[in-house]
Amino acid sequence: MLVPSTVEEAVTLQSTLAAAVVRTPPPGFAPRTAAGLDVAYAVGSELVAAAVVTVDIATGEVLESATEVGTAAFPYVPGLFAFRELPALLTALGRLRTTPDLLVADGHGLAHPRRFGLACHLGVATGLPTIGVAKTPMADYPPPADTRGATSPLRDGDDEVGAALRTRPGVKPVFVSVGHRIDLATACAQVLALARRYRLPETTRQADHLSRQVLKDSRGELR
Repeated sequence: MLVPSTVEEAVTLQSTLAAAVVRTPPPGFAPRTAAGLDVAYAVGSELVAAAVVTVDIATGEVLESATEVGTAAFPYVPGLFAFRELPALLTALGRLRTTPDLLVADGHGLAHPRRFGLACHLGVATGLPTIGVAKTPMADYPPPADTRGATSPLRDGDDEVGAALRTRPGVKPVFVSVGHRIDLATACAQVLALARRYRLPETTRQADHLSRQVLKDSRGELR
């Protein structure tokens, strides 16, 4: 992946690529496998550890995983995290033996100032259906009802850019947005299918754990 050399170039690239995002799933879309993608950062250095973990959507069983340890080649700038994480994530993804049906990014998709967050960039770069699942919102939302599966709109100004999704009663929602080749209702349904026992989908939990372990093994203190 070509990394822009300046913040201005990165912003321009995001704005240009945003037009390539497809907000509908492929005909007959019925994914059986999903891969979670996450990156852990080291304290006091640019070391990053990326992990991709594929699970069986029906059972939550881990099927395959791959990792990559590298150096972030872009500065820490809000709204431009994809340029720090994508090179390592794409390398790890390319090491999987079997292409997953769905990607689940630990971050936003359309819920982004330029409607092109990490999940969108991953989807456009790979051509795979992709969902963004974030732990914190980037926009305003009314709390969804306190029942599993309840949603409320995530809004940036007048635009509905995602949904706050309650995966467990009494627990803070997660924030779901379209990445690429999927619609919001389908994205929420898939996240619920992957989050049977915990707040976060199993894809995210597994990828987070693996990226942290790989970073620790590389002697990087977690940030």
